Order: sequence, then structure tokens, then C-alpha cells
Amino acid sequence: MEHITLLLGIVIITALVFDFTNGFHDTANAMATTISTGALKPKTAVAMSAVLNLVGAFMSVEVAKTISKGLVNEEGIQPEVIYAALVGAILWNLLTWLVGLPSSSSHALMGGLIGAAVASAGLGAVNGGTLVTKVLLPAVAAPIVAGVAAMFAAKVTYKLGRNVGEKTSAKGYRAGQIASAGLVSLAHGTNDAQKTMGIITLALIAGGALAPDADPPVWVIVSAGVAIALGTYLGGWRIIRTMGKGLTDLQPQQGFAAQTSAAAVILSSSNLGFSLSTTHSCSGAVMGAGLGRKGGVVRWSTATRMFVAWGLTLPAAALVSALAELAMRTGDVGVAAVTVFLVGSCVAIWLISRRQVVDHTNVTDDDAEEPGVVTTAIAAVTVPPAGVAAVAGTDLKATIPAPVGHAAGETPAAPAAAV
Repeated sequence: MEHITLLLGIVIITALVFDFTNGFHDTANAMATTISTGALKPKTAVAMSAVLNLVGAFMSVEVAKTISKGLVNEEGIQPEVIYAALVGAILWNLLTWLVGLPSSSSHALMGGLIGAAVASAGLGAVNGGTLVTKVLLPAVAAPIVAGVAAMFAAKVTYKLGRNVGEKTSAKGYRAGQIASAGLVSLAHGTNDAQKTMGIITLALIAGGALAPDADPPVWVIVSAGVAIALGTYLGGWRIIRTMGKGLTDLQPQQGFAAQTSAAAVILSSSNLGFSLSTTHSCSGAVMGAGLGRKGGVVRWSTATRMFVAWGLTLPAAALVSALAELAMRTGDVGVAAVTVFLVGSCVAIWLISRRQVVDHTNVTDDDAEEPGVVTTAIAAVTVPPAGVAAVAGTDLKATIPAPVGHAAGETPAAPAAAV
């Protein structure tokens, strides 16, 4: 094994902690729809996802090369810079997990690395071309492409199954969901696990333990794969609830369409070396699938909060990491202070999360927020699927499920704070 100093060892351990948070933060990407539609039990789903994340980590190193060789210039980057980058990324992951928002772990890491590198060596430390072509453009394109693909895929699945009984169709698509969820988990391993491989490799190069332009060593690949698998098995239940119930209500046909579309986008980007956000892809696919069913709507109030979190991820992580890098310039005292701040913040976030526990026992509880004005209006003017209201003499309003606290057919007042 390469010669590793104490500081470099701390950086590697912190990188694996980030990888662990990445695992439980992104479990929802693969398994939220599978759990919400009842295709798999929650614990079974996360266990399956964990194993396939581990397998996927060994399938490619193209994304790892983008992180370790392309995003920032290796010359002048010290282990302290990478440590600062990880501080910002971990804290953003935990904060968004606490509030149940599916933000991008990948962009948190990118933002942290960019902020720390700029604070250390100036704007010239960042390769702008790589940032735009392999990070920013995919960030915008991924949810759009996955969403459009999922919307059309959902429409096709309903057309293909229009002559099949509802129970038979749902059963078949639940089986398909298990396969597609496995594919998303595999794709997640090929993309997200590699980001930690890349950051550890960059740290080893910065610390002089590896030659410039070196590929990730085998022990780095193994440790990163195991860390993200363990995090995945822990289960990010808060985000799973948001993805599975908070954005839209999915039927098995829609869940299958969403997962298949997201997996195709993620695997394609991994082969091209794009540091894609699996969260953006899967969230876009879920919303697209939600709109792919007649009468299906998206809870835009939840989606808006998610979009805001996406927009804040890069700059927020960059700011925290830049401040951490500046603090560590004071030497060992600064490194110790940043470490105490990181550990203390993590403990505080965990203690706050214990006030309202979300786990595998209540993750599918139907307590999503009431629809806002936009959602209610869309539902009111959209024709339900054939057969839902095609009963002679049935009042159409009676066929629309009433929000909590209102009788069927009763028109509730729109909440003032809803979108």
C-alpha cells in the first residue's frame, strides 16, 4: 500500500464517511418507487440495492478519472484542500437528508472541491471546460431527458396494458420494477461510488502517495464500494418517503417506467465519464412518470423545494468548503477546529433527526402534504383513466379521491401557503 501520512489517512477516512452518506442519501433513487408501490418490502429493497451498488462499483472507473484528473488541476492541490471539500459535501448531504430533500451528493462533492480549490489556488485551479461539459450540462439535461423518457414510457405501458386486468397488470409491473430497481442500483454504483474513488485518488496524488495521472488502486475501489453499500443498506428513509410519496402517487406501471428511464440515462453517462447526478435523473424520471398517467399530477410545492435545493447545492457546499480551507491555513490548530466542527455538526443533525424518526416501519405511511392550487386545478380538469368514472350515474366528483379531512366530492379550500 502507498505511504500514507496521518493527515492523508484522515482525508481518506472522511472520504469514506462521505461515501457512506452518499449511500443512504441516494437509496431513494433506486428503491423509493419500488417501496411505495409495494413491489418490495423496505428492508428487502435496501439490502438488494446495497449489494448491487457494491457490484456496480467494480464495473468502470471513467467517472473516477473525471474527478481525479479532470475537474481541478492536480498541481498545487494539497490534502487539506480535499479535506475541506469533503467537509462541505458531508454537511450538505446531512442537512438535506434531515429535511427529506433528494439533492445531489455528486454536486455537493463537486461544489466542495471547487470551493476549496478556488480558496487555495484561485480560479485557475478549476478546469472550466470539464466543469461545464461533464458536470453542469449533464445536471440540466439529466432530469429533462429522464423525465421526458419516463413520461412517454408510462404512456406506452398503460396503452399496452389497457386490455389486461388491473390486478394482473399491476402484478406484472411490480415484478418488472424489481428488475428495473436493480438496474438503477447497479447504475448508481457505476457512477456515485466512483466519485469517492476519484476523490481518494486525488488525495493520494496530492499527498505524493501516487504518481500524477494514476488510476484508482484496487484497495480504493474496494473500500469505496463497501462504504456506499453499507450506507445504502442503512436506508435514507426520509428521502425515500419524499421520492416515493411526496412528489407524486405512483402505480406499478409508472414506477417501472421511471426506474427504467433513469437507469438508461445513468448508465449512458457512466460510460461517457459524465459525473451525473443520479438524484436529478431519478427525480426527473419520477415526475415524468407521474405526468404519464391520465389524472396523474406532481406535487409542485415539494418539487419546487427540491429544485431550490438543487440550485443551492454547488454554491452552498463550495462556500462551506472554502471557509474550511481558509481555517486550515492556520496549521494543525485549524485542522483540529474544522474536525471538531464537522463532528459536532454531524452529531447535532443526528440528534435533531431523532425528534421525528422515519424508518422502514413508517416510510410508506400516507401522510404526504395536501395538494396545492396547481395540483388541484390539474386534477379537476383532467379526465380520469377509462373505467374509473365509467359507471352509469356516477358523479365524476365522487370519483376523485378527497384530501385528508374532506369527504369525497367535497371541494376543499386551497391552503394559503400551497403552491
